[in-house]
Amino acid sequence: MLAAKVVMQQGVHVEGVNFFTGFCVEGHTHAIRKKKQHKIKRNNALWVAEQLGIKLHIVDVIDEYKDVLLNPKHGYGQNLNPCLDCKIFMVKKAQAWSFMEEHGFDFIITGEVIGQRPKSQRKETMPIIARESGVDDRLLRPLCAKHLPETLPEREGWVDRDKLYAFHGRNRKPQIALAREFGFSDWAQPAGGCCFLTDAQYSAKLVDLWNARGSREYELDDIMLLKVGRHLRPSPNYKLIIGREEGENKYLQGYIKTFLSLIPTSHHGPLCLIDGQVSQADVEFAATIVARFSQGREASRVTFDVRFPDGTTQAITVAPMNEDNIARDWYV
Repeated sequence: MLAAKVVMQQGVHVEGVNFFTGFCVEGHTHAIRKKKQHKIKRNNALWVAEQLGIKLHIVDVIDEYKDVLLNPKHGYGQNLNPCLDCKIFMVKKAQAWSFMEEHGFDFIITGEVIGQRPKSQRKETMPIIARESGVDDRLLRPLCAKHLPETLPEREGWVDRDKLYAFHGRNRKPQIALAREFGFSDWAQPAGGCCFLTDAQYSAKLVDLWNARGSREYELDDIMLLKVGRHLRPSPNYKLIIGREEGENKYLQGYIKTFLSLIPTSHHGPLCLIDGQVSQADVEFAATIVARFSQGREASRVTFDVRFPDGTTQAITVAPMNEDNIARDWYV
C-alpha cells in the first residue's frame, strides 16, 4: 500500500498484481469461520487496491508455483517457506505480464524493506531478486530505495529519488507514521506475512501429507484442507480432519462426495473426513475419537452416520474415547 502510494504521489500510473498460490491465509480460513470469532473478513489485496483507487489484476499461479515450493534453488526458511525463490518467481512473473505490449508498463515496484524479512529481504538478497528475475534495474523498492543503487526509473527521471525512503529493519513505526501521513487509518497486519508456508503447524501437515502418500505432489483441494480443522493421524493408513466449529463443518461438507465422512446424529458435534484406506474397525475407532469432540463426550454412547463417497450411509454407535487415550502424537 505504501510503496504504491509513494510512487503514485509522483504522478505515476500504478496498477496492482496479486498472485494466488493457494497458500494465502486471507480470503479462505477467515471467510469460513464465524464472524464473531474473527476480525473483519477481507482480502487485503482487493481492499488495498480499493483504498488506493487502482486496478488490481489477480493471477492464478497455483500450478506454476509447485516447482517453486518443491525445488527452491535458494532453499527454505524456518519452515517450508521458499521466500527468496518465491519473490524471484513473482517479480519475474510480473515482468512477463506487465511488459507485454498490450499493457506497456515501464517498471515494477514492491514494498520490500531491507532487514524486514530474514529470508528474502536482506541487503545481499535484493540484487539476487533483481538479477534472477530478469527485471534488473527496472525493479524499484520505494520504501528502502536510498539504501540501494539507483534504478532505471530514478535515472530516467520517472520518479524523484529524493522523494523515496530509507526504511530498514523490522521496526514498522516509520511505515505506520507514513501511512497516517497519507491519511490511512487502517492497514493489513504488518508482521507475520500472509503465507501458510511460514507456519510451523501448516508445514508439518504438508510434510505429513507427502509422507502418507509417498509423493510430494499436491492439488489445490489438498492444500486448502490442510488449513481447516483438527488433523489427527491415529494410524499410518488414515488421517482424520475434524471440524472445530460451524463454519468449518459447513466447509468440510463440500468434500463428503470425495472422502468417507462421520456425521454425529445423536448429539451435536463436528463433521469428520477420513483421508485414507480404512477398514470397518478403523471407522469405528475413528468415531470414538470424534465422539470425544462432540457434545456427547460424557455420554455412554454416540451414534454416527458413516457416509460413503457414493452417497450410501451406515449407522454406528460407539463409546466416546477417554480424553487421556487421545495420544498427543496423533495430532499432525
